[in-house]
Amino acid sequence: MILITGATGTIGSHLLHQLTSRGETVRAMTRNPGAVRAEPGVDLVRADFDDPASLAAAVADVRAVFLLTAPTAPTPRHDLAMLDTARSAGVTTVVKLSAIGTGETIGDNRTVGAWHLQAEQAVRSSGMAWTVLRPSSFASNVLRFAQTINAGHPIPNMTGTATQGVIDPRDVAAVAAEALTTPGHAGRTYTLTGPELLSVPDQAAILESVLDRPVTTVDLPLDTARDQILQHGTDPEAADAALTGIAWARAGHNAVLTQDVHRILGRPATAFITWVQDHRDAFRPTP
Repeated sequence: MILITGATGTIGSHLLHQLTSRGETVRAMTRNPGAVRAEPGVDLVRADFDDPASLAAAVADVRAVFLLTAPTAPTPRHDLAMLDTARSAGVTTVVKLSAIGTGETIGDNRTVGAWHLQAEQAVRSSGMAWTVLRPSSFASNVLRFAQTINAGHPIPNMTGTATQGVIDPRDVAAVAAEALTTPGHAGRTYTLTGPELLSVPDQAAILESVLDRPVTTVDLPLDTARDQILQHGTDPEAADAALTGIAWARAGHNAVLTQDVHRILGRPATAFITWVQDHRDAFRPTP
């Protein structure tokens, strides 16, 4: 039995499909089981990181855990709670989804992914066989701006001309599936990127070519970005953590490409244009 936390999210939902297609027995942990489509080989369990009893039920008879946490405010508390419960239950393997750049510093000694860093340290000292995945910026992040694009408005660009190794989240899930089901990944930290470095204007140009209509960008200073993020009800600590990562990328530190996806999957990482072609229905013009 493999437990997937964050089973309704971007990576978790892809991983759920990939594991079941391999014939693996999977338990999907979610606060809302109704949000997960019932499939053969999937055991749905309602659990919450802040509810110790529900975590104990979630890890019962589980061999491996895919650990993905997305707290409202940045904290390693959820990771630590799951690790403690899993270790007590005899779980032998944990694959932790982290983020590229975790632990690096920028500006006035701000740490990129500080809460991920604490969680990674706990994973490595858990006594379980562990793998840490550090993906770059997701191709699917542009879905946040689908409505903006469909209305013909420019995409807000918070990283200027800086480039990133934009990755298809399906590739991240595929690497997680390998780490959970095949040998040779214990004690490894993988930095997962796409096959090319792209800026936000580069991504807009690719969207424009696939959608066959104009897709433009507008630069958004970080102080303005913070105000807009807070206006959407985001926790201030979460906003500051996100902006630390954005500032790090804007400074050019995420211009990184690796061969980890190719090495693990035996094929090249998926190009951004392929992701766009596969999701073009999400970008239908507003009538």
